[in-house]
Amino acid sequence: MARSAARQLALNALKRWRKSREFADSIVQRLILPSGQSQSDRGFAQELFYGVLRNLTLLDFFISQLRNSAIDNLSRDLLRLGLYQLFHLRTPAHAAVFETVELASPHRRPLVNAMMRNAARERDRLESEAAGAPLHIRESHPEFLVLRWREAFGENSAAAICRWNNTAPPIYARINTLRIRRQDFLENNPMARPISAHSLFVESEGLPETAIARGDCYVQDPSSAVAVDLLEPQSGEMILDACAAPGGKTSYMAAITKNMASIVACDRDAGRLKRLRQNLSHLGAAHTDVIQHDWLHDESPAVLRPKQFDKILVDAPCTNTGVMRRRIDVRWRLKPADFGEMHGQQFRIVAAVIPLLRPGGVLVYSTCSLEREENQKLIERFVHELPTLKIEHARSILPWRDHFDGAFAARFVLTS
Repeated sequence: MARSAARQLALNALKRWRKSREFADSIVQRLILPSGQSQSDRGFAQELFYGVLRNLTLLDFFISQLRNSAIDNLSRDLLRLGLYQLFHLRTPAHAAVFETVELASPHRRPLVNAMMRNAARERDRLESEAAGAPLHIRESHPEFLVLRWREAFGENSAAAICRWNNTAPPIYARINTLRIRRQDFLENNPMARPISAHSLFVESEGLPETAIARGDCYVQDPSSAVAVDLLEPQSGEMILDACAAPGGKTSYMAAITKNMASIVACDRDAGRLKRLRQNLSHLGAAHTDVIQHDWLHDESPAVLRPKQFDKILVDAPCTNTGVMRRRIDVRWRLKPADFGEMHGQQFRIVAAVIPLLRPGGVLVYSTCSLEREENQKLIERFVHELPTLKIEHARSILPWRDHFDGAFAARFVLTS
């Protein structure tokens, strides 16, 4: 596939994203990766697509500086794509202009050509204007999110969050000790570097496709280990993973316990359950029962009995603000009301699972959110409204401080 066709593929992805509620990752999986083209060209199309979404507000700022009147949506998509190449990929001006104009239909070409040429001529002025623009424009985040983070973390940290979200994430994987010994994995995969002396998590210079295909590792950010480590799963225990798909934490618990714990993994979505089952089987996680269940609407199925579990993990659905560098377009899907709505759902899920925990049992609540409504404020509500839960520990992973995806986890003991 020529580079022009890769650009067309990226443009098609942008149009699809704009017209639907489909997430960017899904569009990549369904449109870009199955295109049958070379890995290099698929990668270029993906880089263009993700790059535009990471820099959406800034690119639109450039467009507004170049033209005062309205622009139709498709012309805007074309210009976003061309300006991203010009300003961020540093594509030579003549190539960025030519390739963008070539993508346009005949009646759009004069406008696209004129604006791209003006952008190339006025690059220094546009970059200077952008440097003086507000943070939410410079770093392409919704203004309400930047205001939230500024209030919660301070100006410098809010800026650091935004910059972090706009960086391409490294590849992390967890060595799956159900399939291979740690030392053997490291010898077989010299590009994989442990993040610490004894960690099962490695950073890899490239996707370890052979190891993934064998089930020797699972692509997973180290921050996901916080919740499981707080839970401290042990052999012989009955453990409930209440919101388990796609199975990264479930399989980690199975590995820690050497498949000697009985784990029940639940999720509400049939499609996610299918992926959960596939992942658990592929990774060799035995003694794990998978159940479809919606904690917000369904009564507990008969197989889930009161006081049945020694430990429960609630890795709750959340706004994903801690993983925005991986979930590229989450920032554009969120609304201010989502945080309060998610708080209510998360509380109801925890309240629904408590009857299943034996007295003295452990519950760990976790999210990949940075927001107080979903973390600290929810913990305060647990303490006041669910008095049988006694908090023992809580831990936050803050991306700009800890250099991993954002995460929060709190460990409780059921007192009666």
